[in-house]
Amino acid sequence: MRSVLLPLALVFGAATAASAQSSGKLNVSVAGVRNDNGSVRCGLYSSAKGFREPGREMRGAVAPIKNWQATCVFNGIPAGTYAIAVFHAERNETQMETGLFGKPKQGYGFSNNPSSTFGPPSFESAAFTYNGGALQLPVRLSY
Repeated sequence: MRSVLLPLALVFGAATAASAQSSGKLNVSVAGVRNDNGSVRCGLYSSAKGFREPGREMRGAVAPIKNWQATCVFNGIPAGTYAIAVFHAERNETQMETGLFGKPKQGYGFSNNPSSTFGPPSFESAAFTYNGGALQLPVRLSY
């Protein structure tokens, strides 16, 4: 009986380890926040379709600000290609506000910190490959 249980235990253990490696934790470290008012909102997008559009993110996270920094945490993320969009919700807004010509009124940023001088970046310019496990991803806000 013991010889039958040992292989089953090994197979179950290997399946559990593989499952643990396929999903993990993303920490998005947001720097360049101009004050500690409100919160920082982060959206995790898994495709170009709907990138930067409110409500189209795969997951969202809200982080408190302390000393002009915040960290959005995403748990249980499977391996894949993603992009992050972030904004400073100084008055705890749920969506980014824009002004004339679509210019954001709040601080904003994206994974890979692509230039947004000539309009918002594409999914491809903000995309990164996530292989599972723990990943620290820096984002710097622009105002």
